[in-house]
Amino acid sequence: MSTPPDGSRPADYDYELPAGRIACYPTARRDQSRLLVLGPEGDLAHATFPDVVGLMDEGDVLVVNESRVLPARLLGHKPTGAPSEVLLLRTAGTGEDPYLWEALVRPGGKLKPGRRVLVADDLSIDIVDSAPGSTRIVRLVTDRTVEEALERHGHMPLPPYLGRDDEPLDRERYQTVYAREPGSVAAPTAGLHFTPEVLAAVEAAGVKRVTVTLHVGIGTFRPVDADDLAQHEMHEESYHIPFATAEAVNAVLQGRGRVWAVGTTTLRTLEASVSEHGLVTPGPGSTDLFVRPPYDFKVVDCLLTNFHLPRSTLLMLVAAFAGYEAAMAAYREAIRSEYRFYSYGDAMAIVRAATG
Repeated sequence: MSTPPDGSRPADYDYELPAGRIACYPTARRDQSRLLVLGPEGDLAHATFPDVVGLMDEGDVLVVNESRVLPARLLGHKPTGAPSEVLLLRTAGTGEDPYLWEALVRPGGKLKPGRRVLVADDLSIDIVDSAPGSTRIVRLVTDRTVEEALERHGHMPLPPYLGRDDEPLDRERYQTVYAREPGSVAAPTAGLHFTPEVLAAVEAAGVKRVTVTLHVGIGTFRPVDADDLAQHEMHEESYHIPFATAEAVNAVLQGRGRVWAVGTTTLRTLEASVSEHGLVTPGPGSTDLFVRPPYDFKVVDCLLTNFHLPRSTLLMLVAAFAGYEAAMAAYREAIRSEYRFYSYGDAMAIVRAATG
């Protein structure tokens, strides 16, 4: 007899998404997205994204990830003319060598140490060394700064499931309106729905907005293949929590109100930073925290998130936060009600009751 799904196995997070439900392009306006609201008792309600303001109470704190997506996908060719691709993941050098990066390369079997990829007259990439996880250490060869070279020649690293190359609109729309700190290779997509007007309405409702920075790595979206969830290893990602953010969040933890996390990256940052005294610690850090059922949340009360891929660690985090059965019921309702899925898709708010 098969064991009923309970969230303890990767197969418990499978679901079938009908064709055409992947949002290949964003809505005309950011805040035109739909919002599925999962309430404290497991109740579901349909709304549009600006309605999120009505879910918040005066005294709540909204925490956003202000990481900015790098146009880190570089298309070029080998000296033989064969097409090649390099996706920069994160810097590999010290502050004295900003041109050294860890990267994914394609074709991997051909781009071995000692090879070169020609991107443009003013940019080439040398393959320096092999690295764990089938990555490479590469060096950008250019007279420009890294930022200038990427802005000039880089492409936005859209997820493969969109089934298309990046277009000019993605330079703006695959980026939150509050993105400030460059370093991510994928957008913290829950924040893509916010407009300046919605943010102003949040603040007018007496909700304080604060920031963290976690640079999203490619490992965030790697599916869980191990039969035992405990065997899955998360890639380590760096983060930074400003003092003002820790102060605002800790004031809520010690008093009244709720902490709203915009996205799984924000939630993981806050939960990873908790001290032995149960408070958020400011400053830099890194985390490979894998949030899955069961998990004891210490900071976050409410979560804004998009709809995630089957068997992904992101869906497992949602199940840990909402409860496995409630989370999967919400996904079934989203599919039945024809919500748009994944990075450019619709949003979900998981709301817990006010405390204090």
